[in-house]
Amino acid sequence: MLGVSTIFWSCAGLVRLAAENSWRAEEIRARFREWIAPLTGRPAVSKRHRPARHRSKGVRLYPVNVAVLIAAHNEELVINETILSASALVPRRNIHVVSDMSTDNTAAIARGAGVKVLELEPNRGKAGALAAGIAHFGLCKRFKVVMLLDADTRPTPDYLETGLQLFSDPTVVAVAGRAKSIMTPRSPTRIGRFLVAYRERLYIVVQLMLKYGQAARGANVVSIVPGFASMYRTNALAEIEVLAPGLVIEDFNMTFEIHAKKLGRIAFHPAAAVAYTQDPDTLKDYVKQVRRWILGFWQTVRRHRMHFGKFWFVLTLYIIELVASCIFFVLLVPAFLLSTIAAAEVWIFGNRWQVFYVLSGVLRPQDVLIGVFLPDLLLTVVAAISMRNPRFLLMAPLFPFMRILDAMICLQVLPRAFSASSSGVWVSPVRRIQQRAGEAGPAKGSQAKVPSAQPSAARSSAARIG
Repeated sequence: MLGVSTIFWSCAGLVRLAAENSWRAEEIRARFREWIAPLTGRPAVSKRHRPARHRSKGVRLYPVNVAVLIAAHNEELVINETILSASALVPRRNIHVVSDMSTDNTAAIARGAGVKVLELEPNRGKAGALAAGIAHFGLCKRFKVVMLLDADTRPTPDYLETGLQLFSDPTVVAVAGRAKSIMTPRSPTRIGRFLVAYRERLYIVVQLMLKYGQAARGANVVSIVPGFASMYRTNALAEIEVLAPGLVIEDFNMTFEIHAKKLGRIAFHPAAAVAYTQDPDTLKDYVKQVRRWILGFWQTVRRHRMHFGKFWFVLTLYIIELVASCIFFVLLVPAFLLSTIAAAEVWIFGNRWQVFYVLSGVLRPQDVLIGVFLPDLLLTVVAAISMRNPRFLLMAPLFPFMRILDAMICLQVLPRAFSASSSGVWVSPVRRIQQRAGEAGPAKGSQAKVPSAQPSAARSSAARIG
């Protein structure tokens, strides 16, 4: 089942892709003319240089102009590797860690790595930690760009090289990072590897088939700048209310603030600002994370309500489609079972009641195959091609059941979003120990649970990309 939004923005993305790569067709034509010039007696056409991907109009930004801000709570297993990855991008004096009432060695490890550290008590949650770090370190006054990183995020070595180019357009105020799943170390369980693969498929589908088109110059309707690894101009960040009350997550709200206050464009490109993040590999952690993401989305919609404008119109259509899709998937299994039982009554037991004839045609096996499994398989094929990993196709028959689970969670948290607020306080998830190639350490797939000081809330550290 492919929604109207997916189809429309996929087409918009294809148009954008064609526009960005029009130079290739021109180069082929120039080479052909050069080849036939001796035969026709016409002078060869000089080759045109490949145009830059992003128009350069504003002041060029450099890594020294970028501050890195990492909010962390009990992240001793991963914080050192994240700091090492960030220090390959900017000077260590530009890296700032906010330890939000960590009860482990997070702050000590960060200090030992030579970066600036702020310790908070009591636990303020991620949004509170970010707001405190921005104010305490004076980031909006000292830097031109702030890069927000989760404590388990690994930005690629060319993250800034590709990402800062997007700021060459002076109307761009935020760059949404592209999320990819950390595949090593692999989860020790089959269900864990399946969950990580499903999340990677989600990243690919949402970012390539939705966000790429939504971030086109004439659109600017991106609904989220994910907090796991994204960048903001500091003059815009100063206008954003990072610590909004009653929200479980901050990144949806920060994005909606950009649109509501008309601060500027949100840029995204699949080949720019790429970063890797750990995703949950247990069903319990997966459900907690998805519940947190969806709750945060609905809470942000409740807070901002609807305005007049292109973004809000697109958002309204998306919400209608989202709710309808969730209802469809939740009712899919009972409707299919009811139709199957009715068909069995008619064709096996010879029951001729009219009601059984009607029910037997409600949702036939071929309807489910054509309307659900084949469109979903198409999404998996796109992911398999993008990942160059055909093993994704082996999991394709099970992915629709994950969509049913997601739909159930979405409808479950919807009433809560409009009836109760959240503190935003976080606890630590289960982490897979990260280590560099050739480094000695625990066996592949090892996991550890970081001590938790707040057992009442679930913390999600991966990216929200919808």
